[in-house]
Parts: sequence; structure tokens; C-alpha cells
Amino acid sequence: MNLPNALTVGRIFLVPLLVVVLLTKFDGRLILGVRKELVGAAIFGLAALTDVLDGYLARRRQQITTLGQLMDPLADKLLITGAFVSLVYMHLAPAWIVMVILGRELAVTVLRSYAHDKGIIIPASPLGKFKMLSEVIAILALILGQETLQPFYVIGTIALWIAMLTATVSGIDYYRRFLRATA
Repeated sequence: MNLPNALTVGRIFLVPLLVVVLLTKFDGRLILGVRKELVGAAIFGLAALTDVLDGYLARRRQQITTLGQLMDPLADKLLITGAFVSLVYMHLAPAWIVMVILGRELAVTVLRSYAHDKGIIIPASPLGKFKMLSEVIAILALILGQETLQPFYVIGTIALWIAMLTATVSGIDYYRRFLRATA
């Protein structure tokens, strides 16, 4: 297994750790003397960083593999889903907004799989990359915005709305590009 694929697998293994840290009640909200929010944000930040690194390294080292192309989007969806579902459970994100974002993820995944079976490649768009960035900012800020760090909560809420809007628009764009490719 090459380094980019190992980073992707590492991201997958960080998801359950993130969920446990976010949803477990720790005495005094501390994990080994560190606030639980900081530990959760660090785990999520590290996982998000592996998403950037694995693609960069795969291209730079010319180690793009079919396995990596299949695992990377799955790892992204697991990370985003685990984080958003945890935030809903913690009452830090509205469930309906998270459902719009996750519904888009599912719809685009199904569309891309169907297109792939038909021999059609629908590459990620800049709008989709912006969506992912706004999701990462929203999740990090909402994790850090629990109770004491309120400005982070406001930033996270704004980023969450931006993520929902860009998820919707980019989802429509994927379907439009698919229809154009099949016409």
C-alpha cells in the first residue's frame, strides 16, 4: 500500500475516534488534561489534512490508484457524516441542514457510481471543493464553539449555511453535467 492510500485508510480509522471523543462524557470535559473540544478539533483537523495530503502526494508521486480513487471519496463521506451526525446529537447543528448536506452527498455518490458504470467520468468541480472547505470550517468552528468560545459557534453556523447552499448548488451542477454528458 502506498503512502497516499495509507493516509486515506488512516482518515477512515480517525472517524470512530472522533465520534467517541465528541460524544463521550468525560469528567471535567478533559482528556489527559486537554479540553475535549480541542482534542476533537485536533482529530478532525488531522483527518481533514490527510484528505489534502493524500491527493497531493498521489499526484506528485504518480501513485494514483483505482483503490485510492474509490477509497478517498468514501473516507471523505465517512468523516463528514460522522462529524455532522455528532454535531446534531450535541445540538450544535440543525438536523435539517445536516440532512440536506448528507442527502446531497448520497445523491452525488449514487450519480457518480451510475455514471461510472456508463463510462462517464464526472470530475469534482471547484464548487464541490469549496463545499468541502466550508464543511471543514463549519465542523471545526462548531466543535470549538461549544459553550465558552462563542465566536467560533457564530463562524461555524455561518459556514454551515454556506456549506448547505454550496452543497445544493454543486449537487444540481453534478446532475446538470451528467445530463449534458448523456445527451
